[in-house]
This record gives sequence, C-alpha cells and structure tokens, in this order.
Amino acid sequence: MERQNPIVEKSFQFSVRIVNLYKHLVKEHKEYVLSKQLLRSGTSIGANVNEAQATQSKADFIAKMSIASKEARETQYWIKLLIETRYLKMKEPYVETLLEQSQELGKLLTSIVKTSQSKK
Repeated sequence: MERQNPIVEKSFQFSVRIVNLYKHLVKEHKEYVLSKQLLRSGTSIGANVNEAQATQSKADFIAKMSIASKEARETQYWIKLLIETRYLKMKEPYVETLLEQSQELGKLLTSIVKTSQSKK
C-alpha cells in the first residue's frame, strides 16, 4: 500500500471532522450560516493541499499551500466564533482537539511554505 504524505493525510482527516461537525451543527442547533463558513474553509485546507501535490511549478505549489495555510487560520476563526456564540463548548474534548488540530495544520502549512520559499 502506498504511504500517504503526512500533510495530505492530516488535512483529509481534518476535513472529515469538519464535515461531521457541520452535520452536527445543522441537525442539533439548526445553525446554517456559521457552520457553512466553517465547512467551506475547513474542507478547503485539504482540497488545496491535495491540489498542491500535482502542481506544475514550485511557485504554484507555494501558492496552493499558502491558500491552505490561510484557510486553516480562517477555520480557527470560525471554530472560536462558534465557541464564543455557544454553539460549541470548549470543554467538550472534540472541540478542543479540533481547535488544536486546526492550529497544528496552520503551523505545518506555514512551515512548508517558508521552507519551499527558501529553496526557490
């Protein structure tokens, strides 16, 4: 079996968690606006990381990974906003780990971008 690139795998698993959280917010809280923003930014991370794997140039790779990094920051914003507006509870373990995971992805992506830029 082919070994998956760690950032590809992490961003995909994060997207799965975001989709499940979106379904929970819609079903349990009837929350459609903030959750849709979270869904878009949270799944965009993995989509851009995946696209970056097939880019034609280093500049295109950096651009896609930069977008993924920005989407990770935006996702953190939506998670924090959902916590502050009491749609999510920080004391719930899945919320805390989701926020940590988004921060970890952001750091990893920023590091990948900086390393790629320094090798240009």
